[in-house]
Amino acid sequence: MKTCLSTLLLAVSLLFLTAPGPNDQQAIGRKGAVVSAHPLASKVGIEVLKKGGNAVDAAIAIFFALSVVHPQAGNIGGGGFMLVYGFKDGGFADRALALDFREVAPRRATRDMFLDANRLVVPGSSLRSALAVGVPGSVAGVCMLHSLFGSKPLEELLAPAIALAAQGFEVDHRLAGAIGAKRKALARWPATAKIFLPDGKVPRPGSRFRQRDLGQTLQRISEQGPDGFYKGETAELFEAEMQKSDGLIDVEDLAAYRPKARVPVTGQYRGHKIISMPPPSSGGVALIQMLNMLEPYDLRASGFASSKTLHLLIEVMKRAFADRARWLGDADFYPVPVEGLLAREYAKKLSATISIDKATEHVDAGKPKGAVLRESRETTHFSVMDAQGRAVSCTTTLNSSFGNGQVVAGAGFLLNNEMDDFSASPGVPNQFGLVGAKANEIAPGKRMLSSMTPTIVLDKEGKKVLLVLGSPGGGRIITTVLQVVLNVIDHRLPLHMAVAAPRIHQQWRPREVSWERLALTADTRAALEAMGHAFARGSRSMGHCQAILRKSEDRIEAAADPRSGGAALAW
Repeated sequence: MKTCLSTLLLAVSLLFLTAPGPNDQQAIGRKGAVVSAHPLASKVGIEVLKKGGNAVDAAIAIFFALSVVHPQAGNIGGGGFMLVYGFKDGGFADRALALDFREVAPRRATRDMFLDANRLVVPGSSLRSALAVGVPGSVAGVCMLHSLFGSKPLEELLAPAIALAAQGFEVDHRLAGAIGAKRKALARWPATAKIFLPDGKVPRPGSRFRQRDLGQTLQRISEQGPDGFYKGETAELFEAEMQKSDGLIDVEDLAAYRPKARVPVTGQYRGHKIISMPPPSSGGVALIQMLNMLEPYDLRASGFASSKTLHLLIEVMKRAFADRARWLGDADFYPVPVEGLLAREYAKKLSATISIDKATEHVDAGKPKGAVLRESRETTHFSVMDAQGRAVSCTTTLNSSFGNGQVVAGAGFLLNNEMDDFSASPGVPNQFGLVGAKANEIAPGKRMLSSMTPTIVLDKEGKKVLLVLGSPGGGRIITTVLQVVLNVIDHRLPLHMAVAAPRIHQQWRPREVSWERLALTADTRAALEAMGHAFARGSRSMGHCQAILRKSEDRIEAAADPRSGGAALAW
């Protein structure tokens, strides 16, 4: 009976997945909306909503679809974070749940595993080897979400992804370009090259891309739930891949993995409740810290992209990222002073060190209440809102584009290189230039620090969702989310303009400010340089924010970041 149902669902799925939909960057509807980094994944999600599924059902279907059509970041071999809001059951505070399905270090991992005899980091060891792989959390997390709030059978929600993997989909220029950019890394692994570089060549735009082994792995998840990934055939294939490439993960690590339901971090900004991700993500804490520091200033009066507004943004970014480097890590292993970092009194102390007309040359981490002194970019995001106003904000990743480049032979999915997000050595930057300390050192079973910042903003009455958003981009995730929130609340830009507007970024170290082209006029840059700010070379792109805004009871807007090639759909 199960096989017959799977065949039927596969056939039905293919009816609406035979060709990509339009690459819509804006959508307006009355009942619900989805936005993701790929048109096919967005189409999967909106169909679930139209057929009576809730926001969680749509999110699950989108998640698995992205693992097929967006392999550079969508995944079942990685992990991530998800915020869920509006479901009355489950017993979660304020109807809000932060679901942590971040990867963990294998039980045989050691603090100094990436250092040589001279205690120097071995180049590439935390990025391009099998040692770089953390125990994946995606499947366990999404299945836990389904058990809590799903209303449709898991088999039905995976059917579109299985269809896309088995029957294939048309390669677009973005996927072809992503594979081409990582060609050398993908060619290192025979199982990877077989899928992504057939005959040694990058798939051409317009060609059909099939992933049959991945489809079979998804089918096992469909039929068995998390046991279809963490036990049995898939787990054995995973362990075999690790053994032949000198990795650490085995079936015991996989069977032991558990996602965690956490209490979100919350704050207030201009009367709006901000709900975001707690540690081991640094995103929510840093976001609320920056909003706390900015609230005393009238950014609307100073103006969008003015020298005064940008000066303030740069200064609060410096302070939040200094604290990130010093204090943030997995709170299950280290006493992260979350309450102290989020306190408004602490924000006032930090703000008092900001000069209104001069750059702060040197910024150190502060000492929030509760601090215990001890020794001293490829991701994807999607947002969903259903007809009842329930929302899901999900950011998931393999870390680098295509992770460490390694496909599990016979199972068809890519592995992450999330071990690079630990501090391999205090003060040594990871691939995103982010540094850390003891709070983020490697330990067995520990979750590595993240910048992922899935966020939900409530209306001023504090009951209904106003804004759902998030972004990929390493450390730039946090500042991307910050600027879109400011664009909506302070500058009152239409959603599509708030998302598309050029952005800046400062992460404490290095000193230079990163900026997108058009983010600074010549006059504005000159004014900021006169204050003492230094600027890196202009960047082409910074973050890929996917956002949904409820304008009124009968109007929902969705915007796909034009940087992403994604699609926004509403009904």
